[in-house]
Amino acid sequence: MYTKFNVDVELSNVDGNAFSIIGTVRKALRRAGATEEQLKEFSDDAMSGDYDHVLQTCMKWVNVT
Repeated sequence: MYTKFNVDVELSNVDGNAFSIIGTVRKALRRAGATEEQLKEFSDDAMSGDYDHVLQTCMKWVNVT
């Protein structure tokens, strides 16, 4: 089960590519102490839908600014 991390991630300066967004959030989660299991859960969830789902998943896990 996912845990919301109290991490701010600015996505406005990130390439709009879904993989770039996922990579940026994964990097922030890793720095915040996420386990490999949590990182996999995030990635699997983010990649299980369309572009809008990627953004929704990011907002579920971190504070997107």
